Amino acid sequence: MANLGFDFAPDFRPLAARMRPRDISEYIGQAHLLGEGQPLRKALEANRAHSMFLWGPPGTGKTTLAELIAHYANAHVERISAVTSGVKEIRAAIEQAKAVAQSRGQRTLLFVDEVHRFNKSQQDAFLPFIEDGTVIFIGATTENPSFELNNALLSRARVYLINRLSSDEISLIVTQALTDVERGLGKRQLTLPSAVAKQLADISEGDARKALNLIELMSDLVADESAFTTEMLTQVAGHQAAGYDKNGDQFYDLISAVHKSVRGSAPDAALYWYC
Repeated sequence: MANLGFDFAPDFRPLAARMRPRDISEYIGQAHLLGEGQPLRKALEANRAHSMFLWGPPGTGKTTLAELIAHYANAHVERISAVTSGVKEIRAAIEQAKAVAQSRGQRTLLFVDEVHRFNKSQQDAFLPFIEDGTVIFIGATTENPSFELNNALLSRARVYLINRLSSDEISLIVTQALTDVERGLGKRQLTLPSAVAKQLADISEGDARKALNLIELMSDLVADESAFTTEMLTQVAGHQAAGYDKNGDQFYDLISAVHKSVRGSAPDAALYWYC
C-alpha cells in the first residue's frame, strides 16, 4: 500500500497491516494447506489458482492468503465486502475483470470478504462468471458455508478450513513484529518476557490481528529498549468475553461446553460457560 504521496509518516497503517506476509515463506500457520508438499502450496508455487472459500475465525490469515494467491497467480485483484456492497458493486467488479482481460490479457482475482452476508440472489450473481473463468473467486467467511452459501456456489469452488492459530504460532508472529526493523517494531528493541508472551497468546485466542494490535497498544506505553509487563497487557486488553454468534457454530459450541461441564460435575466450568 502506498503512502498517497504524503510524507507525514513512513507508514501510517496499523502494525497488523504492515506485517502482512509478502510471500509463503513469511506466512505462519495453516500448515495443513501451505506446508511443504501440500496441494494448495504446490498450486501457488506453480502459479495456478482456483476459486475457493476460506472459512475460519477472524485474524487467522484469510485475507492475507487471498492476497498471496493473487500475487503468485499474477492476477489483477478486485475487492468487495458483502457488508457494504450489493449487486451493483458485483457487476462493476465483473466489468472491470472483463476490461482487464481484454486490455492486459490478465486474469482477475475477485476477493469477497464476509461473503455469507450476501443473500441467495446476490450469491447467484457470481455463478456464470466463476463458471466461464471470468474471475478467480475467493470468498472469506467466518460462518459455516454449508449453512450460509448456495449449493450452486459451493459446487463451483473448494472450501478450505482456516484454523485458529496455536499459541506457538501467535508467539512467532509477535516475535516477527518485534524484530522486523523495516515494517515492525525492531528499531525500538522492545522485550517480551516469556510470561507476558504466554498471557498474550492466551488472550488472543488464535487471532493474530488481535495479538499484534495489543502489542502495538503496549508499545505506546513504553520507551525504547523497555520490557512489556503483564500489568501493561491487562491494561490494554480490557475485559475478555467468550465468542458468541447467537445462532451459529459458536452458540452451539458454548451450549455444548455448558452441557459437558454439567455432565462432568464441574460446577465452576458450568457457571463460567453459562455466564
